[in-house]
Amino acid sequence: MQTIDKQAIGDRYANEGFYFPIDAMTPGQAADYRDEFESLEDAIEGSGIGRGGQLNQMHAVLCFVNEIVRNERILDAVEAAIGPDLLVWGSTFFIKEPRTTGFVSWHQDLRYWGLEDEDAMVSAWLALGPVTKANGCMQFVPASHTGGLLEHKDRFDADNFLYRGQEVQVDVDEAKIVHVELEPGQFSLHHGHLLHASPANHSDIRRWGLTINYIAAHNRQVVADRDFAMLVRGKDAHGNFQPVPAPESDLSDDALRWHRKLLAAKDQATFDGATQRA
Repeated sequence: MQTIDKQAIGDRYANEGFYFPIDAMTPGQAADYRDEFESLEDAIEGSGIGRGGQLNQMHAVLCFVNEIVRNERILDAVEAAIGPDLLVWGSTFFIKEPRTTGFVSWHQDLRYWGLEDEDAMVSAWLALGPVTKANGCMQFVPASHTGGLLEHKDRFDADNFLYRGQEVQVDVDEAKIVHVELEPGQFSLHHGHLLHASPANHSDIRRWGLTINYIAAHNRQVVADRDFAMLVRGKDAHGNFQPVPAPESDLSDDALRWHRKLLAAKDQATFDGATQRA
Protein backbone atom coordinates (compact mmCIF):
# COMPACT_ATOMS: atom_id res chain seq x y z
CA MET A 1 0.00 0.00 0.00
CA GLN A 2 1.18 3.51 -0.77
CA THR A 3 2.39 5.92 1.88
CA ILE A 4 -0.22 8.35 3.21
CA ASP A 5 1.00 11.71 1.84
CA LYS A 6 -0.71 14.13 4.22
CA GLN A 7 0.54 17.21 2.38
CA ALA A 8 -0.78 16.02 -0.99
CA ILE A 9 -4.10 14.99 0.54
CA GLY A 10 -4.51 18.28 2.38
CA ASP A 11 -3.63 20.38 -0.68
CA ARG A 12 -5.91 18.59 -3.15
CA TYR A 13 -8.73 18.36 -0.64
CA ALA A 14 -8.54 22.11 -0.03
CA ASN A 15 -8.43 22.93 -3.75
CA GLU A 16 -10.80 20.37 -5.24
CA GLY A 17 -12.88 19.24 -2.27
CA PHE A 18 -11.91 15.58 -2.55
CA TYR A 19 -9.04 13.11 -2.72
CA PHE A 20 -8.86 9.54 -4.02
CA PRO A 21 -7.80 6.77 -4.23
CA ILE A 22 -6.22 5.99 -0.88
CA ASP A 23 -5.46 2.47 0.33
CA ALA A 24 -7.06 1.67 3.68
CA MET A 25 -6.53 -2.10 3.61
CA THR A 26 -5.71 -4.98 1.30
CA PRO A 27 -8.38 -6.46 -1.00
CA GLY A 28 -8.28 -9.57 1.16
CA GLN A 29 -9.09 -7.59 4.29
CA ALA A 30 -11.94 -5.87 2.45
CA ALA A 31 -13.26 -9.29 1.44
CA ASP A 32 -13.13 -10.42 5.08
CA TYR A 33 -15.27 -7.43 6.07
CA ARG A 34 -17.73 -8.25 3.28
CA ASP A 35 -17.97 -11.78 4.63
CA GLU A 36 -18.55 -10.39 8.12
CA PHE A 37 -21.39 -8.23 6.83
CA GLU A 38 -22.98 -11.12 4.94
CA SER A 39 -22.83 -13.32 8.05
CA LEU A 40 -24.86 -10.65 9.89
CA GLU A 41 -27.12 -9.59 7.04
CA ASP A 42 -30.20 -11.53 8.12
CA ALA A 43 -29.85 -10.29 11.70
CA ILE A 44 -29.42 -6.70 10.48
CA GLU A 45 -32.55 -6.97 8.36
CA GLY A 46 -34.46 -8.49 11.25
CA SER A 47 -33.43 -5.68 13.58
CA GLY A 48 -35.31 -3.15 11.46
CA ILE A 49 -32.50 -0.58 11.57
CA GLY A 50 -32.31 -0.03 7.80
CA ARG A 51 -34.33 2.60 6.00
CA GLY A 52 -34.59 3.97 2.48
CA GLY A 53 -31.70 1.94 1.06
CA GLN A 54 -29.39 3.06 3.86
CA LEU A 55 -27.98 1.36 6.93
CA ASN A 56 -27.04 4.22 9.24
CA GLN A 57 -24.86 4.53 12.35
CA MET A 58 -23.38 1.07 11.89
CA HIS A 59 -20.30 1.88 14.00
CA ALA A 60 -22.60 1.97 17.04
CA VAL A 61 -24.08 -1.51 16.48
CA LEU A 62 -21.55 -3.65 14.57
CA CYS A 63 -18.13 -4.46 16.01
CA PHE A 64 -16.38 -4.80 12.66
CA VAL A 65 -17.61 -1.38 11.51
CA ASN A 66 -16.38 0.09 14.81
CA GLU A 67 -13.03 -1.43 13.91
CA ILE A 68 -13.09 0.08 10.40
CA VAL A 69 -13.82 3.63 11.60
CA ARG A 70 -10.61 3.40 13.70
CA ASN A 71 -8.45 2.25 10.76
CA GLU A 72 -5.17 4.12 11.15
CA ARG A 73 -4.70 4.80 7.45
CA ILE A 74 -8.18 6.29 7.16
CA LEU A 75 -7.57 8.41 10.26
CA ASP A 76 -4.21 9.62 8.92
CA ALA A 77 -5.89 10.85 5.73
CA VAL A 78 -8.79 12.42 7.62
CA GLU A 79 -6.34 14.19 9.93
CA ALA A 80 -4.70 15.74 6.87
CA ALA A 81 -8.06 17.26 5.96
CA ILE A 82 -9.49 18.44 9.30
CA GLY A 83 -6.91 18.05 12.06
CA PRO A 84 -5.90 15.60 14.81
CA ASP A 85 -8.86 15.43 17.21
CA LEU A 86 -11.41 13.28 15.45
CA LEU A 87 -14.94 12.12 16.22
CA VAL A 88 -17.12 9.79 14.16
CA TRP A 89 -20.48 11.51 13.68
CA GLY A 90 -22.03 8.91 11.39
CA SER A 91 -21.48 5.80 9.29
CA THR A 92 -23.67 4.40 6.55
CA PHE A 93 -23.66 1.37 4.28
CA PHE A 94 -24.80 2.25 0.78
CA ILE A 95 -25.24 -1.10 -0.96
CA LYS A 96 -26.58 -1.18 -4.50
CA GLU A 97 -27.85 -4.54 -5.61
CA PRO A 98 -27.18 -5.70 -9.20
CA ARG A 99 -29.51 -4.46 -11.93
CA THR A 100 -31.48 -2.16 -9.64
CA THR A 101 -32.74 1.41 -9.99
CA GLY A 102 -31.55 2.96 -6.73
CA PHE A 103 -29.50 6.15 -7.13
CA VAL A 104 -28.28 9.21 -5.23
CA SER A 105 -29.20 12.61 -6.65
CA TRP A 106 -26.80 15.54 -6.94
CA HIS A 107 -26.58 17.16 -3.51
CA GLN A 108 -24.41 18.63 -0.78
CA ASP A 109 -24.29 16.77 2.53
CA LEU A 110 -24.04 19.78 4.81
CA ARG A 111 -27.32 21.26 3.61
CA TYR A 112 -29.00 18.83 6.02
CA TRP A 113 -26.62 18.02 8.85
CA GLY A 114 -26.83 21.00 11.20
CA LEU A 115 -23.08 21.22 11.90
CA GLU A 116 -21.73 24.64 12.80
CA ASP A 117 -18.19 24.48 11.36
CA GLU A 118 -18.76 23.17 7.86
CA ASP A 119 -15.04 22.90 7.09
CA ALA A 120 -14.46 20.78 10.20
CA MET A 121 -15.92 17.60 8.74
CA VAL A 122 -15.04 15.15 5.99
CA SER A 123 -16.62 11.99 4.64
CA ALA A 124 -14.53 8.90 3.91
CA TRP A 125 -16.14 6.50 1.42
CA LEU A 126 -14.66 2.99 1.66
CA ALA A 127 -15.07 0.40 -1.09
CA LEU A 128 -15.48 -3.14 0.23
CA GLY A 129 -15.84 -4.48 -3.32
CA PRO A 130 -15.04 -3.19 -6.81
CA VAL A 131 -16.64 0.22 -7.44
CA THR A 132 -16.97 1.21 -11.09
CA LYS A 133 -19.00 3.34 -13.45
CA ALA A 134 -21.03 0.25 -14.33
CA ASN A 135 -22.13 -0.48 -10.76
CA GLY A 136 -22.83 3.11 -9.77
CA CYS A 137 -19.67 4.72 -8.43
CA MET A 138 -19.80 8.17 -6.87
CA GLN A 139 -19.40 11.25 -9.05
CA PHE A 140 -17.81 14.53 -7.96
CA VAL A 141 -17.77 18.05 -9.38
CA PRO A 142 -14.27 19.39 -8.62
CA ALA A 143 -14.03 22.59 -6.57
CA SER A 144 -17.82 22.79 -6.16
CA HIS A 145 -17.24 22.96 -2.39
CA THR A 146 -16.03 26.56 -2.74
CA GLY A 147 -19.40 28.07 -3.65
CA GLY A 148 -21.16 27.56 -0.32
CA LEU A 149 -24.50 25.86 0.17
CA LEU A 150 -26.90 25.84 -2.78
CA GLU A 151 -30.65 25.54 -2.95
CA HIS A 152 -32.06 21.99 -2.93
CA LYS A 153 -35.50 20.63 -3.69
CA ASP A 154 -37.14 17.69 -1.92
CA ARG A 155 -38.44 15.10 -4.37
CA PHE A 156 -39.00 12.06 -2.12
CA ASP A 157 -38.31 9.76 -5.09
CA ALA A 158 -38.76 6.12 -4.07
CA ASP A 159 -35.57 5.13 -5.93
CA ASN A 160 -33.44 7.84 -4.33
CA PHE A 161 -31.29 6.61 -1.43
CA LEU A 162 -31.47 10.06 0.18
CA TYR A 163 -34.24 10.38 2.77
CA ARG A 164 -35.69 13.59 1.36
CA GLY A 165 -34.73 12.87 -2.23
CA GLN A 166 -32.91 16.17 -1.99
CA GLU A 167 -31.54 17.48 -5.26
CA VAL A 168 -29.47 20.59 -5.84
CA GLN A 169 -31.11 23.20 -8.05
CA VAL A 170 -28.25 23.79 -10.50
CA ASP A 171 -27.34 22.26 -13.83
CA VAL A 172 -24.29 20.02 -13.45
CA ASP A 173 -21.80 20.24 -16.32
CA GLU A 174 -21.25 16.61 -17.30
CA ALA A 175 -17.87 17.47 -18.82
CA LYS A 176 -16.56 18.31 -15.34
CA ILE A 177 -17.73 15.15 -13.59
CA VAL A 178 -15.08 12.96 -11.96
CA HIS A 179 -16.00 9.28 -11.60
CA VAL A 180 -14.76 7.84 -8.31
CA GLU A 181 -13.80 4.31 -9.27
CA LEU A 182 -12.18 2.36 -6.42
CA GLU A 183 -10.63 -1.04 -5.85
CA PRO A 184 -11.66 -3.09 -2.80
CA GLY A 185 -9.97 -1.62 0.26
CA GLN A 186 -9.57 1.87 -1.21
CA PHE A 187 -11.40 4.99 -0.09
CA SER A 188 -12.08 8.56 -1.09
CA LEU A 189 -12.48 11.75 0.94
CA HIS A 190 -14.97 14.51 0.16
CA HIS A 191 -16.05 17.82 1.67
CA GLY A 192 -19.64 18.27 2.82
CA HIS A 193 -20.17 21.15 0.36
CA LEU A 194 -18.92 19.13 -2.62
CA LEU A 195 -21.55 18.35 -5.24
CA HIS A 196 -21.75 14.58 -5.56
CA ALA A 197 -24.13 11.87 -6.77
CA SER A 198 -24.17 8.27 -7.90
CA PRO A 199 -26.25 6.52 -10.60
CA ALA A 200 -27.97 3.15 -10.49
CA ASN A 201 -26.12 -0.17 -10.57
CA HIS A 202 -26.48 -1.55 -14.10
CA SER A 203 -23.94 -4.33 -13.57
CA ASP A 204 -24.24 -7.93 -12.38
CA ILE A 205 -22.29 -7.36 -9.14
CA ARG A 206 -23.19 -5.74 -5.86
CA ARG A 207 -21.72 -2.31 -5.12
CA TRP A 208 -20.42 -2.18 -1.56
CA GLY A 209 -19.72 1.16 0.07
CA LEU A 210 -19.32 2.35 3.66
CA THR A 211 -19.40 6.11 4.28
CA ILE A 212 -17.84 7.39 7.51
CA ASN A 213 -18.52 10.99 8.55
CA TYR A 214 -15.70 12.43 10.66
CA ILE A 215 -15.81 15.77 12.46
CA ALA A 216 -13.23 17.80 14.35
CA ALA A 217 -13.85 17.71 18.08
CA HIS A 218 -14.58 21.46 18.30
CA ASN A 219 -17.56 21.23 15.93
CA ARG A 220 -21.13 21.69 17.22
CA GLN A 221 -24.67 20.66 16.32
CA VAL A 222 -26.84 23.79 15.89
CA VAL A 223 -30.14 22.37 14.56
CA ALA A 224 -30.95 19.22 16.56
CA ASP A 225 -31.55 19.54 20.31
CA ARG A 226 -28.69 17.17 21.05
CA ASP A 227 -26.20 15.09 19.12
CA PHE A 228 -23.79 12.22 19.56
CA ALA A 229 -20.33 11.26 18.36
CA MET A 230 -17.54 8.78 19.07
CA LEU A 231 -13.95 9.82 19.77
CA VAL A 232 -11.53 7.82 17.58
CA ARG A 233 -8.31 9.90 17.63
CA GLY A 234 -6.80 12.60 19.82
CA LYS A 235 -8.90 14.17 22.55
CA ASP A 236 -12.25 15.85 22.95
CA ALA A 237 -11.72 18.93 25.11
CA HIS A 238 -15.05 20.48 24.07
CA GLY A 239 -17.81 18.04 25.02
CA ASN A 240 -20.20 19.32 22.36
CA PHE A 241 -21.41 15.82 21.56
CA GLN A 242 -22.57 13.11 23.93
CA PRO A 243 -19.96 10.33 23.67
CA VAL A 244 -21.07 7.07 22.07
CA PRO A 245 -19.59 3.81 23.39
CA ALA A 246 -18.21 1.12 21.12
CA PRO A 247 -20.59 -1.86 20.81
CA GLU A 248 -19.63 -4.77 23.04
CA SER A 249 -21.34 -7.22 20.69
CA ASP A 250 -23.14 -7.06 17.37
CA LEU A 251 -26.71 -5.70 17.53
CA SER A 252 -26.88 -5.95 21.31
CA ASP A 253 -29.85 -4.40 23.09
CA ASP A 254 -27.65 -1.63 24.46
CA ALA A 255 -26.14 -0.91 21.03
CA LEU A 256 -29.61 -0.76 19.46
CA ARG A 257 -30.72 1.73 22.14
CA TRP A 258 -27.77 3.95 21.23
CA HIS A 259 -28.60 3.52 17.55
CA ARG A 260 -32.11 4.88 18.13
CA LYS A 261 -30.70 7.92 19.93
CA LEU A 262 -28.20 8.66 17.17
CA LEU A 263 -30.78 8.26 14.42
CA ALA A 264 -33.32 10.48 16.17
CA ALA A 265 -30.78 13.30 16.46
CA LYS A 266 -29.74 12.98 12.84
CA ASP A 267 -33.35 12.88 11.70
CA GLN A 268 -34.12 16.12 13.54
CA ALA A 269 -31.35 17.88 11.59
CA THR A 270 -32.01 16.10 8.29
CA PHE A 271 -35.74 16.83 8.17
CA ASP A 272 -35.57 20.38 9.50
CA GLY A 273 -37.85 22.43 7.26
CA ALA A 274 -39.16 19.42 5.30
CA THR A 275 -42.82 19.26 4.32
CA GLN A 276 -42.89 15.51 4.90
CA ARG A 277 -40.73 12.70 6.26
CA ALA A 278 -39.54 9.56 4.54
